[in-house]
Amino acid sequence: MPSAQSSTQPPDRPAARSAGRSAEQPSEQTRRRIAPGLIVLLGGLTALGPMTIDLYLPALPHMTRELHSSQTLLQLTLTAALVGLAVGQAVVGPLSDAVGRRRPLLVGLGTYAVASVVCAVAPTVELLVTGRLVQALGGAAGIVIARAIVRDLVSGREIARLFSLLLLVTGLAPILAPVVGGQLLRLGSWRMLFGVLTAFGVVLFVGVLLELRESLPAERRRQGGARDAANSYLRLVRDRSFLGYALAGGFGFAGMFAYISGSPFVYQGVFGISPQFYGVLFGLNGLGLMAFSQTNGRLVRRVDPRRLLAIGQFTSLAGAALLVLAAATSVGGVVGVLLPLFVAVASLGMVGPNAMALGLAQHPDMAGTASALIGTLQFVVGALAGPLVTAVQVRSALPMAMVVAGCVVLGILARVILTRDDRSEESEKVSEASEEPSGRPARPATASAEES
Repeated sequence: MPSAQSSTQPPDRPAARSAGRSAEQPSEQTRRRIAPGLIVLLGGLTALGPMTIDLYLPALPHMTRELHSSQTLLQLTLTAALVGLAVGQAVVGPLSDAVGRRRPLLVGLGTYAVASVVCAVAPTVELLVTGRLVQALGGAAGIVIARAIVRDLVSGREIARLFSLLLLVTGLAPILAPVVGGQLLRLGSWRMLFGVLTAFGVVLFVGVLLELRESLPAERRRQGGARDAANSYLRLVRDRSFLGYALAGGFGFAGMFAYISGSPFVYQGVFGISPQFYGVLFGLNGLGLMAFSQTNGRLVRRVDPRRLLAIGQFTSLAGAALLVLAAATSVGGVVGVLLPLFVAVASLGMVGPNAMALGLAQHPDMAGTASALIGTLQFVVGALAGPLVTAVQVRSALPMAMVVAGCVVLGILARVILTRDDRSEESEKVSEASEEPSGRPARPATASAEES
């Protein structure tokens, strides 16, 4: 498996808002080092999120009965995971900008594996919630540092292309996790699922320990400790354009999480679908998400990422509107819910990569911190949206549909209002960052990976 190299690259263009630092664009030689093996490892790290959230979804109704709990209380195991992922990213992102990517990543993966064992043996829902919180705190390191490594190695539209490619790898997680989880329930209890997560964390720990080199050299690390981190976050929050893209991606994720947290109870409780078939239906939406993300990866070479972001959002809005209509009128039964939900969720595969790329492109000098804030906003908003679906006893698909639609609308408003003033400037920045110094278009990260 290839390693992330740590050579210093020539500057791309001055970063007007980078506090004296220049935005560095990786050279063609660096892009050639982003080989398929490294992409798989980075995909595994970013898959910690969906694996942690999705694997045990088919078991939620069973866990409610075995732990003598309620839907609302068991929902806290999902909320705790989101809070842990949010807080963990907020801490690890700036830390990785200061001390490098590799050490925080190893500590996080070790924490993840140990906490997964605690979850597997938890006798009460209270201990399970605590274990999930610590598990997610450790897993957050993989998510935020994987994105920062991408920003260390590529720039401009290359980021959107590589994020789309990573989403192809990580897209397998939400497809396979519920299916595998449902089948494992045939062999044992829900505790076996957390044993699988333990093994996943150990494999990633060994992979990083043996194969991943440091991608952020000492001369490019930020100094200043907690005060510098706080100033960096303040600078990012004050950037309206960055905040607009971060919230656009955050509300998109929140809509997806409303679906994730509500669908087990809607499909199994309302429509009587088995845990095994629920995993299949969940996987179909994952396939749609992958299809949209890979379409985005091809289109972004010719179409402005801003336009693709808008297309993804409005496609999701159309699906969400039809979902609310079907849930309110009960037209079509389960099929009437499945089809518009597929459109609403799958089209988010065009929202996430572009929102992330456009946000990170504005602050290349602190990729870890920017990545952390984007990820934190995603999981904080998701943690708020999830419990809304199960705040009352789930008796229809309408609560889930309403929350999904509301999140999509808020994401569109955030993008339109907050990025309106900087439209031409930021579009030009992303386009220029995708060109090499010679003026020729940069070669796609996907092609570079294949060549190496």
